[in-house]
Amino acid sequence: MWGGRFDKGPASAMQDITPSIDFDKRLWRQDIAGSRAHARMLAAKKIISEADRDAILSGLDAIEKEIADGKFVFKRELEDIHLNIESRLAEIAGAAAGRLHTARSRNDQVATDFRLWVRDACANANDGLRELQNALLTQAEAHVATVMPGFTHMQPAQPITFGHHCLAYVEMFARDRGRFGDAAIRLNESPLGAAALAGTSFPIDREATAKELGFARPMRNSLDAVSARDFALEYLAAAAICMTNLSRLAGELVQWTSPAFGFVRLSDAFTTGSSIMPQKRNPDAAELVRGKTGRVLGDFVALATVVKGLAIAYGGDLQEDKERIFDAADTLTLSLSAMAGMIADLHVNADAMRRAAEAGFPTATDLADWLARVLKKPFREAHHIAGSIVKRAEETGATLETLPLAEMQKIEPAITQEIFAVLSLEASVNSRESQGGTAPRRVREQIEFWREKLK
Repeated sequence: MWGGRFDKGPASAMQDITPSIDFDKRLWRQDIAGSRAHARMLAAKKIISEADRDAILSGLDAIEKEIADGKFVFKRELEDIHLNIESRLAEIAGAAAGRLHTARSRNDQVATDFRLWVRDACANANDGLRELQNALLTQAEAHVATVMPGFTHMQPAQPITFGHHCLAYVEMFARDRGRFGDAAIRLNESPLGAAALAGTSFPIDREATAKELGFARPMRNSLDAVSARDFALEYLAAAAICMTNLSRLAGELVQWTSPAFGFVRLSDAFTTGSSIMPQKRNPDAAELVRGKTGRVLGDFVALATVVKGLAIAYGGDLQEDKERIFDAADTLTLSLSAMAGMIADLHVNADAMRRAAEAGFPTATDLADWLARVLKKPFREAHHIAGSIVKRAEETGATLETLPLAEMQKIEPAITQEIFAVLSLEASVNSRESQGGTAPRRVREQIEFWREKLK
């Protein structure tokens, strides 16, 4: 492609390090779309003839079908997806193909292709997250009042409902969707027409190509257009945060499926056995989601490291951007699908959840609240009294519900029989009526909100 300037061919190492076709062939749809828009614009501006435009468009149609049918031959000597398609177009359309590259460079071409691909990746992430939210919402609806222990520091804290717990992740993944949506909005500007770095002397119409490709507008600065990769970093950052959130849920599934918890059971579809221990049911899918989080975090760090020292305009270093994005997108898509399947598939053991919720004096806060509300104790004093009562119950092997009133009155004489009305799990859960609380009425409100929002 640049033989006029060079007398000799590349070294063997260059033949290995330069080609990107092994991975950037995934941009073929975007590359063809950009070329179609560019060809139409060139003809509309009388830069090429309508006959050339038609020959180019017909050739691109043929190439699109060849690639879709698996018949296209990708050649490493042609380096990348752009030259592979251009070379094949020359075989089909003849001299007209050579006019397609008028007023553009591979620099703005790849930047355009890449933005289109990442925009689609943002949409795919949004779809996968919505599917996962719906699976969580279905479980929440089925378990609005299923009591389970809420934990802090992995110690029993207060009783909550499983429905409430599921809705916490619905909220979390909504924020992930927001990050991908924000990233898609910011990246939705067209680099096409920036050419190598300085724009072009041809009278092109960048608004027309931007509109055809679904971009909101052309990028305003040609240097920025070819060199910016913060859109890719933003996608990777959103993907890394999303995978971190998935990893938290995956970690809980690993815990909950263990016999020590027994809160949920995954079917055979999402568990594996052991090569030596016949009894094992391993939550491998959840563990792999948790483990794959490291890949996506690494993808972000890798690309940030590539970009951090680059001068403005295009550098060959930027060839390293695509593999990181492709790996992160593939990993995220697979992880979202697996997690949505696990959540939809899991069976909840309500009895095990309740037994666990009964341990660790989970209604001690309700006891303290009663002292503050009914006896008008300052909360810090109420907290101290409740702690003393918990200590006494622990010493006698009782729960707060079974500790005799007389024992409580030894610590605080003003306590009455009414205290037992707040010490059951159901009383505790039902009392959490504040907005966003775990009371079933509030959980149903949250479910109704999300069902409407996810339509």
